[in-house]
Amino acid sequence: MDAQTRRKTLRLLSNGVYVLTSRSEDRYGAATVTWVSQASFKPPLIMAAVRTDSNVFKCLAESRSAVLHIVGDRQQEIARRFFFPTHAVCGTINGEAFMEGRTAAPVLPNLPAYIECQVERIVDTDGDHAVVILRVVEAECRDQVRPLTMADTPWVYGG
Repeated sequence: MDAQTRRKTLRLLSNGVYVLTSRSEDRYGAATVTWVSQASFKPPLIMAAVRTDSNVFKCLAESRSAVLHIVGDRQQEIARRFFFPTHAVCGTINGEAFMEGRTAAPVLPNLPAYIECQVERIVDTDGDHAVVILRVVEAECRDQVRPLTMADTPWVYGG
């Protein structure tokens, strides 16, 4: 298989842009993620591919909870803030205000919608990402927006 063709083709997969947050005791994790999909109606499950070397993965693996935030199409700058290591200080994560959710994981109120989840299962893929199966325990939609997608950004992730 030609590596350039594979990369180019895999990058054609449609992906949204989300911010995933978690907390384990006094440690916080947050990251922009793109490989996300609903996996089941009953029970309501979401699957997300998460880098195993990330702080957010370590937090959700320990605490067994996370919040997936939908990023609006005009909020690219907020998503960019979570490309960097997690820095939680004075009620903010990477400069974004947060509040404690039902699961104690951080909720970012400046994003239009979020889904609080309990970790159902973590599937080791033997790759650089694990597939995390999340059970929906709470959802909030504060604003009807067009979600940001990778196609709307100059960013490339995949392949």
